[in-house]
Amino acid sequence: QVQLVESGGGLVQPGGSLRLSCVASGSFFRFNVMGWYRQAPGKERELVATITNGGVVNYVDVVKGRFIISRDNARTAVSLQMNSLRPEDTAIYYCYVNVQLYTMNRYYSGWGQGTQVTVSS
Repeated sequence: QVQLVESGGGLVQPGGSLRLSCVASGSFFRFNVMGWYRQAPGKERELVATITNGGVVNYVDVVKGRFIISRDNARTAVSLQMNSLRPEDTAIYYCYVNVQLYTMNRYYSGWGQGTQVTVSS
């Protein structure tokens, strides 16, 4: 089992900043990829940013230059620094993790419960 603890969501004005954090715990060897997805009302969940154990990052185009994802391998954690926030960034943000289990060639993917980010004046 894997547990994800998310924090950092809230209400900010346009142009403001927030920092999201996700910490994973449970019975696994190491993480392969962690990151953040988001879902706005009436829309499908979409990728925001991910980072691999090796440090390879991926961002959706609309957040490039504004968001920065980073990792803390010792804690199996990731953070997402969100700057220059726009109203269209409003969504529930979900932490995602794919971990390698102790059994060879066994993996697990899991989701956090979600944290609300609202950008409004």
